[in-house]
Amino acid sequence: MRRVVVTGMGAVTPLGNTVEEFWSNIKAGKVGIGPITKFDVTDYRAKVAGEVKDFKADEYMDFKTAKRMELFSQYAAASALMAVKDSGIDIEKEDAYRCGVIVGSGVGSMQATEREHKRLLDFGPNKIGPLYIPLMISNMAAGNIAIVTGFKGKNIDVVTACASGTNSIGEAYRSIQHNEADVILAGGTEAAICPMGVAGFCALKALSFNEDPMKASIPFDKNRDGFVLGEGAGVLVLEEYEHAKARGAKIYAEMVGYGASCDAYHITSPEESGIGAAHAMMAAIADAGIEPSEIDYINAHGTSTHHNDLFETRAIKTALGDSAKDVKINSTKSMTGHLLGAAGAIEAIVLAKSVQEGFIHQTMGSEETEDEMDLNYCFGRSYEQDVKYAMSNSLGFGGHNASIIMKHFEE
Repeated sequence: MRRVVVTGMGAVTPLGNTVEEFWSNIKAGKVGIGPITKFDVTDYRAKVAGEVKDFKADEYMDFKTAKRMELFSQYAAASALMAVKDSGIDIEKEDAYRCGVIVGSGVGSMQATEREHKRLLDFGPNKIGPLYIPLMISNMAAGNIAIVTGFKGKNIDVVTACASGTNSIGEAYRSIQHNEADVILAGGTEAAICPMGVAGFCALKALSFNEDPMKASIPFDKNRDGFVLGEGAGVLVLEEYEHAKARGAKIYAEMVGYGASCDAYHITSPEESGIGAAHAMMAAIADAGIEPSEIDYINAHGTSTHHNDLFETRAIKTALGDSAKDVKINSTKSMTGHLLGAAGAIEAIVLAKSVQEGFIHQTMGSEETEDEMDLNYCFGRSYEQDVKYAMSNSLGFGGHNASIIMKHFEE
């Protein structure tokens, strides 16, 4: 089976619009959550979010190109261009049909629908913008990435709600393993901090109504009351090892495991025992050819909702057995909020940097857990240690579960 490595990364996040800034802020324990500024939230119960700051699309692409993209596509294209530059890949020297894109988005553009629905009501059906549909549909992130990078191979939009980014990376890994591509830009993107997005999740009672940015997203804490909506994108360059070696690429990490499953249980709630998520983890561990005890670190889905954090804990205990008590577990969402379809992508970047540098970040804001949640969730401190194998989990509405494993790179 062909080896797959990470050779480039790009990110637009609530903690910075480059991987370097994002990772530096992660290590510093900063929180990118704050009051919502994109619209008036006077009548909304949720008041805070993980907004991207100071993003200007025309700093990454020309103005005309950016104008034909909705925000979720702009985030994705910017992240992909950063990842390609970081990797050093020159598409003019590659077989473009061996270079693909697998980037998912959970919802596409709610903003386009809000805008055009208002036009429909105000002016009638003949005044809808002619580009409404191609701007709104979620596959346009992957499509636009291909247009701006020239990657002409397999191009897929994985839509598995909050597991979209992790499934995208996993499917890209599989495609390279099975010789369908040599290079794939993989990840996720989302920009759902808008009236319909916030109102919809409020109606579902999924969001935290805590107005303190430092205490709204507190995964695994006994006082958690819901997740904080975030936005942004993460794109990784996954590359076949010999191909990367031949061009002298730097390598962040090696990807060695992927597992996916479905709870087949409920449209929003995870299955209570966590068995579905456990199966995704166990499949990834088996794919990596390692024992559960070899996992040093888990970047958990960790949304700060009552059901997710408890049921994911049960899943980790089932998948890792006695080793669960020894593994370090954290949640990046404590710093960024929940980026929905992009969450697994930026968390995969954290995974790659963690195995590269031997650093496991703190779960910020969380202080005290309860009952069955008795594992090491990295409350109150970060860790500097060798991280040979690390796993990231993503669990999406509809029961979608995905886990990936990265390894510290060795020749």
